[in-house]
Amino acid sequence: MDLALYNTLTKTKEVFKPINENEVKIYSCGPTVYKNATIGNMRTNIFQDILRRVLKYNGYCLRHAMNITDVGHLVSDGDEGEDKMLKSAKEEKKTPMEIANYYTQLFFNDLKDLNIETPEIICKATEHIEEMLEYVKELIENGYAYETSTAIYFDVSKLDKYPILTNVDVQNQKAGARVEVDKEKKNPYDFALWIKAPKNHLMKWDSPWGESYPGWHIECSSMGQKYLGEQFDIHTGGIDLIPTHHENEIAQSKGKCGKIPARYWLHGEYLLIDGGKMSKSLGNVYLVKDIKEKGYDPIVYKLFSYSCHYRNKLNFTWEGIEAAGKSLERLRNCYQTNLKGADDLTFEDKKTLEAIEERFHQAINDDLNMPLAMSAVWEVARFEKKNIEVAKLLTKFDTVLGIKIDENNNKKQELPEDILKIVEERKIARGNKDFQKSDELRDELLKKGYTVKDTKNEMIIEKI
Repeated sequence: MDLALYNTLTKTKEVFKPINENEVKIYSCGPTVYKNATIGNMRTNIFQDILRRVLKYNGYCLRHAMNITDVGHLVSDGDEGEDKMLKSAKEEKKTPMEIANYYTQLFFNDLKDLNIETPEIICKATEHIEEMLEYVKELIENGYAYETSTAIYFDVSKLDKYPILTNVDVQNQKAGARVEVDKEKKNPYDFALWIKAPKNHLMKWDSPWGESYPGWHIECSSMGQKYLGEQFDIHTGGIDLIPTHHENEIAQSKGKCGKIPARYWLHGEYLLIDGGKMSKSLGNVYLVKDIKEKGYDPIVYKLFSYSCHYRNKLNFTWEGIEAAGKSLERLRNCYQTNLKGADDLTFEDKKTLEAIEERFHQAINDDLNMPLAMSAVWEVARFEKKNIEVAKLLTKFDTVLGIKIDENNNKKQELPEDILKIVEERKIARGNKDFQKSDELRDELLKKGYTVKDTKNEMIIEKI
């Protein structure tokens, strides 16, 4: 069955054909680790996780690289302002390395909470300085870069076409370009490959141009080439990366080896919050931990994301999360019911399940159409007869969904009898709104080595 993906490069949905028959090489733009990743950032990671899972469902092996940007990402797309890592380090009174290590760990904690697979290769920018330097040297030798008093710039006028992913007419917009003009630039759209560092700059390395540090775009180009070659199959990222970062990656690659680095470019759309943008001023910048603190399994957010195609804007509301929480509980209950089911399946029943499985496969292979795929999942979950074969089909679907459908909602059954007794007493106390008794029983559980988390739908008891 053919897998079709929407390619931003060609602006069409295309049948996917990898360079090598059995292995797919992917590069994903990872986080700039100067602050917490938001649920908007995580929506992109969920989409990338689905891509991985769908490719594996279709029998492909993966070689997937994702960068960690811990230097070089300036606060302005126009090569202006501070490095984001330095800005955060000053604000939090820590070293850039402390900032990087702290937020990198939080990022991977979020991936774990959302059951998002970790790519096979994780590459940090600061560990690939030599590769970046060599890349810049080659661009200069090829005539695509030049030096000024502040940086080494890429000369976009040397390209046959720039930009490629967007339809901006650079030649006719130079006088009023969106990029702030550096008087030493040959063209307003020229971008920094390597930036000369001031004396007091905390992150800098020796280079042929003095103490300096890399630009943001050169990082992904050099690391992508190192781990995946001059040309690979798929490049992914959020839609916000198209007009600057990904355009400039393509420019660099064409300047170095004459090739567009990836054959397929996939981009995830924005997440909206209550119909608007996420912003600090509105107080609606949400993190995965905020979902957890409200008592939800973070995987609920993953399931919620499947209500919308990755190329469409998704509107986040807490009402939507509540509904997704109930859906996750129902799906897991359906799995458990079928696991213990003893209904016989007729030949017609099996054919019906096969047809639903085929619809699921068609949906995920139609540019990762998760809303349509979920309709097939619910058909199986609501199947009238309860049988272990139905449960097995749900677990097969879950290799794509990644929602831990086989996890038992009723975790308290695994608890010792004495703990179960206290839990039942506390449940009764809460039902009677005897919150003093409820708190006393919570303390008793804590003394016995168990924590209690009250959610909207259940009481979660975990051993410390």
